[in-house]
Amino acid sequence: MKSATNDTLPSPVRRALVKFGADISVGRRRRGITTVMMAERLGIARTTYDRLENGDPSVAIGTYMMALFVLGLGTPVADLADPRADETGTLLESEHLPKRVRPKREPQPK
Repeated sequence: MKSATNDTLPSPVRRALVKFGADISVGRRRRGITTVMMAERLGIARTTYDRLENGDPSVAIGTYMMALFVLGLGTPVADLADPRADETGTLLESEHLPKRVRPKREPQPK
């Protein structure tokens, strides 16, 4: 069954998911792990694992991350959206900085 989500994805995102799934497939095969063994290690059905290797966007991101972990590739996705590496966000934030800063006045004692 074809995923309805796949129809709404921009082409670059679709291609990236297909490459990601293919890369996981290569890693699995290099390690001599069958699709059945991989699915068992992930706790998912083999058909779901097949969809993962095909880059199906309806497969949960946690499943993709677990596949990387099972292959010994760690969790490289963890730092992808790190705010410290967000150059565009930093530039946008700096545009909204005040021109000057005044100290807050202390209330006068009565």
